[in-house]
Amino acid sequence: MMELRRAEERGHAEHGWLDSWHSFSFADYYDPKHTQFRALRVINEDRVEAGQGFGTHSHHDMEIISYVLDGALAHKDSMGNGSVIRPGSVQRMSAGTGVQHSEFNASSSERAHFLQIWLMPNVMGIPPGYEEKYFDDAKKRGALCLIASPDGADGSVKIHADAKLFAALVDAGERVERAIKKDFFVYVHVARGKVSLNGTPLRAGDAAKLTGESHLVLDRGEEAEVLIFELT
Repeated sequence: MMELRRAEERGHAEHGWLDSWHSFSFADYYDPKHTQFRALRVINEDRVEAGQGFGTHSHHDMEIISYVLDGALAHKDSMGNGSVIRPGSVQRMSAGTGVQHSEFNASSSERAHFLQIWLMPNVMGIPPGYEEKYFDDAKKRGALCLIASPDGADGSVKIHADAKLFAALVDAGERVERAIKKDFFVYVHVARGKVSLNGTPLRAGDAAKLTGESHLVLDRGEEAEVLIFELT
């Protein structure tokens, strides 16, 4: 079964400096039909104006992934990490027993566009941790590139969650296929562009839950960037 969620059906918050779309219930947005999907708890599509951002705040017992689409995101945390994340880089922060961090648009002139992803951890109370890796477009072009996994396979960032996260770039003439194991669940989020999922056209911001399906096929892409979550 495929359950579609169109981009405009998501929750939306406009704060002037921040334009945010929520795929799942978050902050003041609550939808009992969309609270989480297996371990996947949050996908926020955030656009942050130049020089603006999220001041220091805390998290605990959550796996947090930042995926930058355009611009640059400056990160600082209580573990002593500080970096600027740009497109291609994947940042993983395990909040564990507690961590404080801030995220700001690193540019004084351009807007930053990124996805903030939260996954429910499969172990609680661990020491907080941080990891950042770069995945160039060639690894994603017409293919599923593993960017996050429980065991850090294929150079992916290691997450403490029952999930694997893949990224793919799909353009005209390219086709991406993956068999779905029995009793696995898949969540597909189109970050940009247009693409067909198992014959169904999707565009930026659209998503689909696959339950009881045996495979997924991405094709007929138009500058598409897609994230695929494989969940148990």
